Amino acid sequence: MTIGQFAYASNTNHFLAAAALDAQPFAVCGVPFDGAVTNRPGARFAPQEVRRASLMLCDGIHPHFNISPLEYVGDALDMRLPNASPLPQVRAAIEEQASALMAAHHCVFIGGDHSVTLPLLRVAKARYGQLALIHFDAHCDTWSDHFGEPSGHGTWTYEAIQEGLVQPARTVQIGIRSSGERAAREYVKDQGGAIYTAKSLRGKDGDALASVIADIKTRIGNTPCYLTLDIDCLDPAFAPGTGTPEPGGMTSAQVLTFLEELSGLNFIGMDCVEVAPAYDHAELTSQAAASFIWTYLSGQVAKLGGL
Repeated sequence: MTIGQFAYASNTNHFLAAAALDAQPFAVCGVPFDGAVTNRPGARFAPQEVRRASLMLCDGIHPHFNISPLEYVGDALDMRLPNASPLPQVRAAIEEQASALMAAHHCVFIGGDHSVTLPLLRVAKARYGQLALIHFDAHCDTWSDHFGEPSGHGTWTYEAIQEGLVQPARTVQIGIRSSGERAAREYVKDQGGAIYTAKSLRGKDGDALASVIADIKTRIGNTPCYLTLDIDCLDPAFAPGTGTPEPGGMTSAQVLTFLEELSGLNFIGMDCVEVAPAYDHAELTSQAAASFIWTYLSGQVAKLGGL
């Protein structure tokens, strides 16, 4: 596979044909569902836009890891989902398709709204046991219900802890800053996890993040770890194309520092969610998402010695 096949999403050169996926240790898969959003819809269109935005990554070597991951990555294309069905049926379809993919590949999923993470965690837990979780987001996603909905993109973290999918003490949230009642906002910390708010990270990057990164590494240890990255962890200046933007967020540089320095953890999968292309400007948001995914994959391939 050429590096261009990872990213280019034209009608004539669409990532990889599904049949070519089998030999690749890593897989990228779109999860085009946004039926659980509570503000601006449109994240179902993200997978194709993130693929398209990654085109300019296609002829280069990652500057930190000094490797290109793309010859080891196949495209599983987009999941086929019953988007007009109730959320439990959509999640069941996600679980079925993700189960087959995770059995054969180290997967990166491109959402989609954040409700898709819960079924992905269910599959990961069944395969790897109870997980550690690193969660980049503006929002805590720990409401017991969200605007009257018992389950959705604002409840999945609460549900994951309640279901025993993730270890509370090894759950880390980064970039949280939205308004909300204390019980939800501090839920992860009350369960023994860690929350690094956007305010606590203001003005920190590079060496200034070293103590935070060291604390996260100590907390997670070698536990199988799932990474979920809601693009609205970024300040809207860096990611305007999202459903629920929150001013005062992280910079792209901060997120890249975390991804680079935490790459040695025992990651077993990742998703990047809540990119809503209709609200983007100059592809800023999809470019950020593509870069974060590329960096994650580069770190995982580098950790394996370039395979």
